[in-house]
Amino acid sequence: MKDIKYFFLATAVLALSAFTWKTVTKWKIDENYSIRFVGTDAEGIFKKLSGEVVFEESNLESSSFSFVVDVNSINTGNGMKNKHAISDKWFDAEEYPNISFKSTNFTKSKVGYSVNGELTMHGISKKMTVPFTFEKDVVAAKFSVKRLDFKVGTMEGNSKKVSDEIKLDVSIPLIK
Repeated sequence: MKDIKYFFLATAVLALSAFTWKTVTKWKIDENYSIRFVGTDAEGIFKKLSGEVVFEESNLESSSFSFVVDVNSINTGNGMKNKHAISDKWFDAEEYPNISFKSTNFTKSKVGYSVNGELTMHGISKKMTVPFTFEKDVVAAKFSVKRLDFKVGTMEGNSKKVSDEIKLDVSIPLIK
């Protein structure tokens, strides 16, 4: 009789545990996001961002980021620079209208998190790791990208004035 009770108890525990799973939150991107870039002789913002964010601090293995930035939304504060940036001399927005990032995995760090993924820009995809924080429902990241790795511009003529390393400061408020 005692063995039967243990059998039923064990079966009940297994059955109930099969129905427990970690949840992840699917977020919406708030319109107050900010994508700022700075380099020598190049600074500005991108005004259009879309994407999907599935993130839960306690369930990193089921989390994911997928972002798309509209290249045509670049704003340097100078109309001529904007036109030049989207031309075939730089981003070539007609051929490559988007910059995208898709995560592959996340890790916890001492000061926040890191997301590994693939950045695609100007038709070239590169693996990269982006450190970020997640506080008060805001994803915030500061990182650099080497534009020449993606064949954005050259180091000839006036283009050599622009640094290869472009620093990005990204803040993405999220809504449940």
